[in-house]
Amino acid sequence: MDHGTGRRYGEGATGMGRLKEAGASEMRPVRRARIAVAAVFAVHGAVTGNFATRIPWIQERLDLSAGQLGLALAFPAIGASVAMPLAGRISHRFGARAALRGLLALWTAWLVLPPLAPGLVWLCGALFVFGATAGTSDVAMNALGVEVENRLGRSIMSGLHGMWSAGALTGSAAGTIAAHTEADARLHLGIAAGVLTVLGAVACHWVLDLRSAPEEHPPPRFALPPRSALIIGAVGFCAVFAEGASLDWSAVYLRDVMDSSPGVAAACTTAFSCTMAGARLIGDAVVGRFGPVRTVRTGGLLATAGGLLVVTAPGAGLAIAGFGLIGLGIAVVVPLAFAAAGRSGPAPSQAIAGVATITYTSGLIAPAAMGSIADLTSLTISFCLVTTLTLGLVAGAGVLRTPADTDTADPASQPDPSASRATLP
Repeated sequence: MDHGTGRRYGEGATGMGRLKEAGASEMRPVRRARIAVAAVFAVHGAVTGNFATRIPWIQERLDLSAGQLGLALAFPAIGASVAMPLAGRISHRFGARAALRGLLALWTAWLVLPPLAPGLVWLCGALFVFGATAGTSDVAMNALGVEVENRLGRSIMSGLHGMWSAGALTGSAAGTIAAHTEADARLHLGIAAGVLTVLGAVACHWVLDLRSAPEEHPPPRFALPPRSALIIGAVGFCAVFAEGASLDWSAVYLRDVMDSSPGVAAACTTAFSCTMAGARLIGDAVVGRFGPVRTVRTGGLLATAGGLLVVTAPGAGLAIAGFGLIGLGIAVVVPLAFAAAGRSGPAPSQAIAGVATITYTSGLIAPAAMGSIADLTSLTISFCLVTTLTLGLVAGAGVLRTPADTDTADPASQPDPSASRATLP
């Protein structure tokens, strides 16, 4: 039962809490919250897109070697992994809306600091905090996205992550223009930080104002992910490893293995990113039609076929098609993993933080693992590992099962729909 309206939520066609009795006026805040959280995802992605395009400027300004830059770029993932478990406690203390507003503002505003770093040590420190604010705001917005999905009774997480990808592409386009005009990154990222901070604050005004019950104990400051999150996170690990490997190494693969021109190599990475974004934007309709398990299993088969095409392709065209299939196959896995984590137990924020930590760790490991294997053997062998992990999606898809998938045969086993965790704004 929703504590704010006294309305009871029943199980819908998807088994995710479709609202039965509330009128259109009472659903309006939920629909508005969906638009708002989608805007938050886009803002979050735009920060990443803007920053990524100016990394060469920062490297040149600080005269960093490739190894030094690689070390610095590991710190965002480290900061995110360390700080993510705090997100649930922050939301418990301040409420979901205020927590997201503050964490997102820190993430967008911190964009100004990396280009101001006077040296490597300062850059590593700035990127550590940059990653910490990214990770905590990531957990907060995904938790709100899962709650909106539950209240609407249909899949929206893939579309929300599609908005993140669209925001990242938009930010990348803005950064590319700034780099092309040789704009100072301190000016460019300062303006971007101001604009995105304002947009994020406006969007956060309309998200659900979820608050913990007075008798609810706050989550621990740091805790190991629950067992359910570990299992779900393992599926996300496979997808994020394939994503990170493809983003960071696809252009190198085409250049070194396929002997492609720099332009064709760069186009491969762009094509992969566009495939991911497009698949996520339409992913909710696919999940609604076939369910998460069948969608991920089919996606795993597509991604595995793509990996096999990459490692056996005789030319650049087929290799690019292979990377496109990988992107298409893994696109919806992480959104569905977050949604499954949010349904997996009594502490959704803690479960989501656990899954997020595992996936961020995968993104941290992937580039280094690919490079190490390539040094010992070849880049083709590295992508054989990617192909093996995508096949793991086929085997592990069952952990993303929704209540509708498990309860169809036994209606008595359905959870009590009156167990709402939070109030409407």
